[in-house]
Amino acid sequence: MSEVAGRPSLAVVGATGAVGTVMLDLLSTREDVWGEIRLIASPRSAGRRLTVRGGETEVVALAEDAFDGIDVAMFDVPDEVSAQWAPVAAARGAVAVDNSGAFRMDPEVPLVVPEVNPDHLARRPKGIVANPNCTTLSMIVAVGALHRVFGLEEMVVASYQAASGAGQAGIDTLYAQLDKVAGTRSLGQRAGDVRAAVGDLGPFPAPLAMNVVPWAGSLKADGWSSEELKIRNESRKILGLPGLKVSATCVRVPVVTTHSVAVHATFAQPVSREEAWRVLRMAPGVVVADNPAAFEFPTPVDVVGTDPSWVGRVRQSLDDPRTIELFVCGDNLRKGAALNTAQIAELVAAELGARP
Repeated sequence: MSEVAGRPSLAVVGATGAVGTVMLDLLSTREDVWGEIRLIASPRSAGRRLTVRGGETEVVALAEDAFDGIDVAMFDVPDEVSAQWAPVAAARGAVAVDNSGAFRMDPEVPLVVPEVNPDHLARRPKGIVANPNCTTLSMIVAVGALHRVFGLEEMVVASYQAASGAGQAGIDTLYAQLDKVAGTRSLGQRAGDVRAAVGDLGPFPAPLAMNVVPWAGSLKADGWSSEELKIRNESRKILGLPGLKVSATCVRVPVVTTHSVAVHATFAQPVSREEAWRVLRMAPGVVVADNPAAFEFPTPVDVVGTDPSWVGRVRQSLDDPRTIELFVCGDNLRKGAALNTAQIAELVAAELGARP
């Protein structure tokens, strides 16, 4: 425990990255449950001073002794960095809360969404807790609330994923492409015009400006992408439904931040639109914005910078009374990454504080 009022100490690994920046904002604005907060990054970032909780803190280099005296370590770094260093943090006595994909499907690592399965946190034999993928997180809080009441049996989803899901390179590429095509009204009249204008594709397989790209992630067997399989596998693990039928199509759209997901969810019993509304309005971490007569529904420009999952376009299927259609938006850098990690860490802090 930290010397500060007996509160647990926290390390933020990857403090200088895009998600790390959001994390420092959350640590400065959420209820403060931490003693020391230690900021850790690559050696090239060591010595930088970042603001957290209203004061400047110097970044230290990632090394084994950087975890000495740390109770909880949050990792906002690439998979290969987490795979190497999260076990190091755990071996030195910290609970590692990892935002990468390195441990999500490890059967000895819980995959936790505090609003959905906080009980899974108790069993962590490796001392590591995983944070789900940002696309899964954009919808699972809402879907999990419905599942608790009606029993989810099948799900078909289409995601509309923001450029920031591909990291800073995705954001920079989208802005660069938009700059190149701005003011050129003739683009799109002939095949290849946009491709020729945008130039560098960055992390995307096709132009993102003035376009949608039906691909996110890496190629897996039989034409599936890694992002699509993450939605399937992570939803099964979070909800405790290993046989859940899930099919996903992931699409990249020219939005900077906030993922959107169209969900077709089939349950064990009939679900009316009004019943779904009632459950969603009571669910923690969910905001319902659904008034078709007033064209009220969530969009990325409304949701960016906020913490909840926003739900609209709720409809009972015309063909199956057990099926509900809904549209969900969630900021992929907040709830989709930093916020969920912070919430998990706060649950661990409460657990540590309750120990004699």
